This record gives sequence, C-alpha cells and structure tokens, in this order.
Amino acid sequence: MAQKSSGSRHGTRRKLKKDSGTEGVIASRLQEFDEGEKACIDTEPAVQEGMPHPRFHGRTVEVVEDNGSSYVVELKDGGKRKQFTINPAHLSEDE
Repeated sequence: MAQKSSGSRHGTRRKLKKDSGTEGVIASRLQEFDEGEKACIDTEPAVQEGMPHPRFHGRTVEVVEDNGSSYVVELKDGGKRKQFTINPAHLSEDE
C-alpha cells in the first residue's frame, strides 16, 4: 500500500492554485511596504522562495522591517505573536 504524502504543500489544491488569465509575478515581486503598514498574505504559487505556510493564507499581518529583498511580518496566532520572513510576492495591500 502506498504511503500518504505529508509534504509542505499537501492538502492545498485550492489555496495554491493559480487562476487562468491572472497577471504576472514581476509586479508583485517589486512591491514595497513601510514599517508598521498592514498587508494581507496572498500566497503566489509560482514563487516558492519565501512562501509562508498555507495555514496563514488570507491572514492580515503587520510589516515589522525589511530584510534584504523580503519583509519580516508579525501576526497573532492563537494568542502568540509570530514573526515570519516573507517574499513580497506573497503579500498584497490590505484593504
């Protein structure tokens, strides 16, 4: 019998699926955020580097600082404050 897959992207068929006819990745990778600004985690399936765990897809985060070409963001998860380094391709402006 085959062993069940337990990779980091298993069970995310709908979350990490890119709709046909969507815009390219270049513009989203060049976004800039200021410290203290709110952003939304919107995972870009075409970019694997700096991808947050799929459980955080759709969550609102606060940008703490920039770290090279990525950003350190903070969110509250179950009563704890967590910080992640995320590529700007996986962030969008919070509306």
